[in-house]
Amino acid sequence: MDQRTHLGMNADLVGTVLAVGDGLATVELVGTAAMAADDRGLVHGGFTFGLADYAAMVAVNDPNVVLGGSDCRFLAPVQVGQTMLATARVEAEKGRKRTVAVSVSVGETEVLSGTLTAFVLDQHVLD
Repeated sequence: MDQRTHLGMNADLVGTVLAVGDGLATVELVGTAAMAADDRGLVHGGFTFGLADYAAMVAVNDPNVVLGGSDCRFLAPVQVGQTMLATARVEAEKGRKRTVAVSVSVGETEVLSGTLTAFVLDQHVLD
């Protein structure tokens, strides 16, 4: 299945799609110095969340998908140079609403876990 959403995203900021399938997506992002929150190389959690959000949108894979809410937990820190791998799976679909389970890991360590709520609109959110 081809990616049909969020085609203009900057892979340096939200990751590179490795796989997209029926309600599934895998996206990878390397923490860079530009993402560091301090001089010790802690990657700001917003980049980890952005990766999870992007993976969820790609799992839904509709050009008019938008994020409506999230319930996420940050479980471990990420450092500059580490590679984050996000997996997203659409768990439920009710009308326009999609419930997507997300997980971000660095190696064997899960660093973020959560559920994102997305909505598929009839047209672009800015129309």
